[in-house]
Amino acid sequence: MGLHVGTSGWAYPAWKPAFYPEKLAQKKFLQFYGSHLNAVEVNYSFRQFIKESTLQNWIAETPADFRFCVKAHQSITHIRRLKNADEQLKRFLDSIQPLGAAGKLGPALFQLPPNLKADATLLDEFCAGFPPNFRAAFEFRHESWFADDVYRVLSKHDVALCFAESDELQTPIVVTANFSYYRLRRTDYSADDREAIAQRLSQGVRAGRDLYAFFKHEERPESAIYAEQLLQSARGAAA
Repeated sequence: MGLHVGTSGWAYPAWKPAFYPEKLAQKKFLQFYGSHLNAVEVNYSFRQFIKESTLQNWIAETPADFRFCVKAHQSITHIRRLKNADEQLKRFLDSIQPLGAAGKLGPALFQLPPNLKADATLLDEFCAGFPPNFRAAFEFRHESWFADDVYRVLSKHDVALCFAESDELQTPIVVTANFSYYRLRRTDYSADDREAIAQRLSQGVRAGRDLYAFFKHEERPESAIYAEQLLQSARGAAA
């Protein structure tokens, strides 16, 4: 089943004892996390390229079906702002290649600055630089991007519109790729909210798409607990 659910990061001692066992050493967090969830969103790659030795440790500590979804480096999205960013994109792709070689690379997340307005031509030119079979999702944070010409560009390149929601923003639900990517950022999710999300994910799986969904709020163990419940619920609904 192409359903991958997790959180944004895993190295949070504050998740003890609600998620991590009280006496679990931090160096064993990822191994424990990978026994309960099957994906994680890596955000610190936004500011630094991940060392290959670190990636190899991650690969060794997680099951075969585990996926790492890595946020693109700021040099691409915030400094170059997608323009003439071929060199920066290549460096980023090279840095995550070990995950791809191990079969553990999920979609890369390209989160654009809130003040970057829509430019469908620029987006088209940038996406044309992706290698074959590379999965990417774009999180747009200026409302001008939510337009048909942008959706056509994403569909052309089989790139996903990231469905991001927070207390301030709700991305339109427009499917532009053979997979979907959710960032669940609201302060609170009731049991009914989580059940509705599980139903939405299960519908996507039944439609033949791979699904990736991540809760935030790193300091709260509820993010990991909700993610585990969502994975189980969505799997049951899709069966």
